[in-house]
Amino acid sequence: MTDSKQGRTASRMTLQELLALPLTVSVETAARALGIGKSKAYELLRRDEFPVRTLKLGEVVKVPTGALWEVLGVAPAA
Repeated sequence: MTDSKQGRTASRMTLQELLALPLTVSVETAARALGIGKSKAYELLRRDEFPVRTLKLGEVVKVPTGALWEVLGVAPAA
């Protein structure tokens, strides 16, 4: 996946990065964790097909990190 504006390759997050996320993240951050592009993520949101539960806070959409971890099969250390 290439970020054409910056000319760099965006990669999926590492497990360490996933576990360090705050309680909620942006759609862009969730997309990176899922390994999909930003445009695809917003397309899925518009079609109500985003694979993770989202929170609409006015005009802002946030993704609960716990729900993202669940979809990805990641569990924080107890």
